[in-house]
Amino acid sequence: MPLFLDDDQSMLQDSAHEFMRAEGPVSHFREFRDKNCKDGFSHGLWKQFAEMGFTGILVAEEDGGLGLGHVETGVVLEQIGRNLTPSPFLTTAVAGVAALNYAGSELKSQYLPGILSGDTVLGLAIDEKAKHRPDQIAMAAERSGNGFKLNGQKQFVIHGASADMLIVAARTSGSVGDADGLTLFAVPKDAANMDVDPVRLVDSAVAAHVKFDGVEVNADSVIGEVDQGSEVLDALLTAGRIGSASEMVGVGGGAMDITVDYLKERKQFGSPIGSFQALQHRAAHLYSEMEIARASVLKAQQLLDASADNAGLYVHVAKAKAASTANLAVREGVQMHGGVGMTDEYDIGLYMKRDRALSEFLGDANYHTSKVAELHGY
Repeated sequence: MPLFLDDDQSMLQDSAHEFMRAEGPVSHFREFRDKNCKDGFSHGLWKQFAEMGFTGILVAEEDGGLGLGHVETGVVLEQIGRNLTPSPFLTTAVAGVAALNYAGSELKSQYLPGILSGDTVLGLAIDEKAKHRPDQIAMAAERSGNGFKLNGQKQFVIHGASADMLIVAARTSGSVGDADGLTLFAVPKDAANMDVDPVRLVDSAVAAHVKFDGVEVNADSVIGEVDQGSEVLDALLTAGRIGSASEMVGVGGGAMDITVDYLKERKQFGSPIGSFQALQHRAAHLYSEMEIARASVLKAQQLLDASADNAGLYVHVAKAKAASTANLAVREGVQMHGGVGMTDEYDIGLYMKRDRALSEFLGDANYHTSKVAELHGY
């Protein structure tokens, strides 16, 4: 497969680029950060996402969506990252929809129309500790009447306080670490005995720590099959990971662009600092790394859309590479800006904060590098 976009994907890229630049630029992010918005994003902008058709990219045509793939979602996510546009696109229209594609018709009809119209937001209640360890899910879901009773807690649920529904991974049988015995549930925001504690992350996004103390859900809330949730969880995590990798490529690319512009404008000793060979070498190295990261992500997306057997491996590679490269981009950006790079007046620091939050989302570079090693027998 060629590592470039086809004509339709390029048209989508142009549309997403113009939309994010006009409606969701960095100044928009600053506005919501400075207002200390309780949700961390604009619901009005989320509806505009829907009007552009972005929220239906991964939704099947028979369910009212566009029935496209991960390459197309990556096109949108890269522009989100480049502009630091605050939205629930990654958690809702990408990872959330990937899970709901396994749901029954009742759950789909309950939530997909709202996602398509930009009225519904989903939260992903997966992690239970400070680091991403989905193989250590211990939250219990015990049978109770015609449904289940959930007990436990989830950490750092992005948009958890503003979500209309949480996708919750819990153990219905077996022991911690077992591949089987997991089940995913759709838990509505108004469920009784669920305590949601909002927390603001380093990038000013709003997540939540959620406690479940006997939260009752009926059998219709199960996404997929009872005890067979690993397949659904894997689809959710895979979509979220490659999606976050795309957004990190955008973050790194945006940081690189504003750094290059600064190198052209800032003068020392009467010359632009970009004329200094040492900085040129560093900028050239960063450009090369960004191109490799972008190619790694696109390759993984293409393999996912083709349902290739080795797609999972390439997703781990892409997330690890995108995380390390975006981190390089923001660090080089701050350093090449000099002291002003540490001030809030310049945007480069905002890109660094977004990078830190995204790199931890569904596994950092170390986690995914380890997975690549394991898949190669180490």
